[in-house]
Amino acid sequence: MPKWGLTMTEGKSADWLVPEKLEVEAGVEVVEIETDKILSPLEAPVAGVLRRQVALQDALVPVSGLIGVIADPAVSEAEIDEFISSFQSRFVPAAAGESGAARLTATVEVCGHSLHYLKIGDGEEAAILIHGFGGDLNTWLYNHEALAADRSVYALDLRGHGGSSKQVGCATLDQFAGDLGGFLDAIGLTKVHIAGHSMGGAVGLQFALRHPGRVASLTLIAAAGLGLEIDGAYIQGFITAGRRKEMSSQIEKLFADPKLVTRRLVEDVLKFKRLDGVEASLRAIAGQLYAGDRQITMLRDRFSELPMPVLVIWGTEDRILPPSHAEGLPQTVRVVTIPGCGHMVHMEAAQKVNRLMTHFWDSAGAK
Repeated sequence: MPKWGLTMTEGKSADWLVPEKLEVEAGVEVVEIETDKILSPLEAPVAGVLRRQVALQDALVPVSGLIGVIADPAVSEAEIDEFISSFQSRFVPAAAGESGAARLTATVEVCGHSLHYLKIGDGEEAAILIHGFGGDLNTWLYNHEALAADRSVYALDLRGHGGSSKQVGCATLDQFAGDLGGFLDAIGLTKVHIAGHSMGGAVGLQFALRHPGRVASLTLIAAAGLGLEIDGAYIQGFITAGRRKEMSSQIEKLFADPKLVTRRLVEDVLKFKRLDGVEASLRAIAGQLYAGDRQITMLRDRFSELPMPVLVIWGTEDRILPPSHAEGLPQTVRVVTIPGCGHMVHMEAAQKVNRLMTHFWDSAGAK
């Protein structure tokens, strides 16, 4: 059982996607795991034959517990039985937060406002993850651990979001980019990899245009600012939703398969929305960035100004920002579209996105 998120201690094997005795390649999705956020597929870590589905449907399994066994066909059934028995007898579930890379949650003051962040890992290179409109650092919960294997990864709550100050000021992209620069200064980073989702992609792109020397690489995931169209009804619906059914109908738009959305995810978003100052902050941000079904700020034509490598990732079923925004970009920009995923492609296809970003960062370096 993987550990996805800071507080995850167990997951549920919701549905097996392949039967026993089937040969699978590494990277093939074999089982859906249900967490308190969404359903997410787990990929086979190695090639072989799925010899045993240890965790049956709807079984709760502790993090690092045994879900199934992939082995060579030559391994006998008796050896499989012995392995499972030995594993189960020795396995001790870890306490919450015990496993995984070193982590820290903290706040820093930037321009008189507090910015909340999470740091995972302790590598020499650093990367910053920036969430989208209405999100927070937890939208990266399926990416934190994997991306921090060789780097220090910081997930930032923008002003008006998460645990950061709810005073958003003028709420422009320039201001958010300025906050990002102030955040880097506050934690002592001079050059980093930047990855932004949706509105966070526009913030990262704006910062890279203003401070290209501080950006080792830029990853844009379903990024705002690359085309005019946006689902304005989603933006307004998210701002005004005050009941579970209303919010659920909006959050479902973010995913290709609405069944992935759990009740807990909806309740967590509503809890955030009810905090003092949140709705006013979201309205102020939306007023600066969106006008109905149109985006106000366009950055698409400025890629030629960027000296760093750029990776664009998009889900083909995105209903918030059209996948066509990833088309026709300069040849210097690497574009990857992922079939069957919506706006939250980094959650729906987390392992694929993690591999893409890790390999991209490895090739780019932070020199």
